[in-house]
Amino acid sequence: MLRDFVRSTKAMSDETRVRILNLLAHSELCVCQFMVILGMGQSTVSKHLGILKNAGLIEMEKRGTWSFYRLSQDKTNTHNRDFIRLLPSLPKDDPILQKDNRSLNEVSKKGVAFCSTVALKKKQSERSTHAG
Repeated sequence: MLRDFVRSTKAMSDETRVRILNLLAHSELCVCQFMVILGMGQSTVSKHLGILKNAGLIEMEKRGTWSFYRLSQDKTNTHNRDFIRLLPSLPKDDPILQKDNRSLNEVSKKGVAFCSTVALKKKQSERSTHAG
């Protein structure tokens, strides 16, 4: 119990991870969508998602090539339920969260097809880096 609480509080003690949780309070997302919204690379996003998943704050579901993340639906971990309940109390006037929410709206309009475009651009970028 205490270890679970400490793991969750450590996971929540990072700005990027709070931003991720805030986004997931609005919508289920895949890694490529987080990359665009947060302006971070795949490995950085995956690291943060892994920490949140290991703490039991989020869940991942594999659908074909894509991994989709959502807030945990686990009703047994009361600490995590309490943390998740705090998300609506994040400051609505915070410029970073406002920017994230605007980006989320844009990415959501494009849907999952958007992920294929991100993956293609990443491959093209890697090819040009290795070719030069």
